[in-house]
Amino acid sequence: MNLIISGTNRNRSNSLKVARFYQKQLEKKGAEFDILSLEDLPANIAHTDLYGNRSEDFALIQEKISAAKLFVFIIPEYNGSYPGILKLFIDACAYPTSFHHKKAALVGVSSGKYGNIRGVDHFTGVCNYMRMHILPLKIHIPLIQNELDDAEDFHDPLSLKFIEEQIEEIIRF
Repeated sequence: MNLIISGTNRNRSNSLKVARFYQKQLEKKGAEFDILSLEDLPANIAHTDLYGNRSEDFALIQEKISAAKLFVFIIPEYNGSYPGILKLFIDACAYPTSFHHKKAALVGVSSGKYGNIRGVDHFTGVCNYMRMHILPLKIHIPLIQNELDDAEDFHDPLSLKFIEEQIEEIIRF
């Protein structure tokens, strides 16, 4: 099993739209990926699933994480980095078995003009600590609010070119 993780718990986020787009493109190439939206995390995760505690709700999520071999993280920019809920999610997962020596591709999105370069770099450091193998081609999508059409498809040819290149590398990874 492979997972695309929409890295925010914000309702109707652009990150989830990008996750769906990636899933659709990967499926066209025969790669199966499920989506895990951080919207689906237990509301009280900070009290129920840290420091060795495990709720029934998070146990189901943990099973998906444990079974996954390859992750695509869609990482929105929050205050010049990545969302705190993404870090909380990582901290709640069983360590080191959840991510140890597994593969990950990283996609940064932002409403600004840099596509969350710093946040992806910060998250790369966390992934390296967890001994994940990171796909060298990281995509940064700036001005995300202008990138997706009403059908939640990318329409800019340059963005599509880079996304397609990354998807090809994800499949070979």
